[in-house]
Amino acid sequence: MGQSRRALRTTAVGAVSATLIAGTALGVTSPAQAAPAAGIRFVDIAGDGGTILKANVVAPADTSRRYPLLVLPTSWSIPQVEYFAQAQKLAESGYVVVSYNVRGFWQSGGEIEVAGPPDVADASKVIDWALANTQADPSEVGMAGVSYSAGISLLAAAHDARIKAVAAMSGWADLIDSIYSGRTQHAMAVSFLGGTGYLTGRPSGHFQQMLKEFLGSDLSKEQDMIAWGKVRSPATYLDQLNRNGAAVMLANAWGDTAFPPNQYAEFYDELTVPKRLEFRPGDHATPEVTGLLGLPNDVWTDTERWFDHYLKGEDNGIDREQPVQLKSRSTGGYEGYPDWKSVGATRRKIDLTGTTTIHANVDSGADGGIFILSNAVDQFFRLPPMAAIPLLPRRWAAVWQSDNYATVQQIRGTARLHTTLIPTKESGTLVAYLYDVGPLGLAKLVTNAPYTWHGRTPGTPFDVDLDLFSTAYDVPAGHRLALVVDTVDPLYFEHNPSGAQLTFSSTADDPSYVSVPLREQ
Repeated sequence: MGQSRRALRTTAVGAVSATLIAGTALGVTSPAQAAPAAGIRFVDIAGDGGTILKANVVAPADTSRRYPLLVLPTSWSIPQVEYFAQAQKLAESGYVVVSYNVRGFWQSGGEIEVAGPPDVADASKVIDWALANTQADPSEVGMAGVSYSAGISLLAAAHDARIKAVAAMSGWADLIDSIYSGRTQHAMAVSFLGGTGYLTGRPSGHFQQMLKEFLGSDLSKEQDMIAWGKVRSPATYLDQLNRNGAAVMLANAWGDTAFPPNQYAEFYDELTVPKRLEFRPGDHATPEVTGLLGLPNDVWTDTERWFDHYLKGEDNGIDREQPVQLKSRSTGGYEGYPDWKSVGATRRKIDLTGTTTIHANVDSGADGGIFILSNAVDQFFRLPPMAAIPLLPRRWAAVWQSDNYATVQQIRGTARLHTTLIPTKESGTLVAYLYDVGPLGLAKLVTNAPYTWHGRTPGTPFDVDLDLFSTAYDVPAGHRLALVVDTVDPLYFEHNPSGAQLTFSSTADDPSYVSVPLREQ
């Protein structure tokens, strides 16, 4: 079995390599803008504890001087040729680029530690090797990557002061708030990541145990899981990152079902270093994927500009642009803001009046879609998950609607739900959805978020305050908004005992509402 898995990995490496190299041929760089690169060189690098990391180096052909160093760890389950197209382009513009397969995956040694301390130490070992074996300048070191490598890059910058700039694309700042937001397991995302980890790597015993407890909803291990995630969260080391001073660029998708945008925005607010925040339509890693094939890509263009300024010292204006750059899901245009709090400058409340009771355990038909696929469709075709609001069964879905809007409502930022909940069981899960409803009642999903509770007294009310996932979406004139709450969504695990009912109430002393952030007109 072990030999067949190794053979599968080797075959897959070849296939992915061919795809990426072919993609590089499509990304032609003008000779007037590029210097020749020396080609790709495959090397072995001794990581933490002597673990062998399979790596490659792409550098300028001219070895008569030193160049800025960029270190690119691979994404989760992806072979080391992942960044070949971008590495070639960066080398042609004057960088030494070292990309390596993170420990535990493919041909690299060790076991999957999920961005644990050995992964962070590996990044420093790779920098050590590059400074000793290439024309890399020790005063100009950067790290970048997509997904898993984004998290590792941020963690490394907090622990290694040699790193002067980071571009973290489709990554996380708070691992638990990403995969366990609202105290709810993001089942589809974690199951996918766990499965691909077993297929392409060697999960450590600790990771296997944590995955089993997470997917098994073992509440007795909840605090252990949170502590495990905290060690692997860049937000834990925020003070160190600020003290080291690396310039940090964060980029993510509005619909990232692995690492939702809220935790990145909160992390950005706390950074005191030179910083930039970019959000675009899509799902996990989909905004960056065309760039990995050597095709034109806004995220990778900004990444190179970021390093050109903060490592090479080029005056390309990126430091004078508005540091928060958002691309709307509805218009495709970019908007610049001075900070995150300016994004949703005004708020409009939708009152959730009356008392409503729903039954649990049945999917009402409202849901957040399919991991990666649904939000990728929204990215390319502007077709988010949809629901027919008049047809949602009120036995299993609570529905509140606004009046029709006379003008376009430009939703920007984080919608917030406040309500009073009376459950019939001590544990449970709800999922809140905000929809754009057209004249015939056909609705497009604007945003959603799950919420889980345990240990509550049945029949006793308690407040629910829930931040929905941040977004940028325009509700057309003549449409209205609808808030839908149900108890089942394929994206998440639900904890509603059989026969559970949820009652939502609103009183004059404590009215229920959803607060919608709007762009200032």
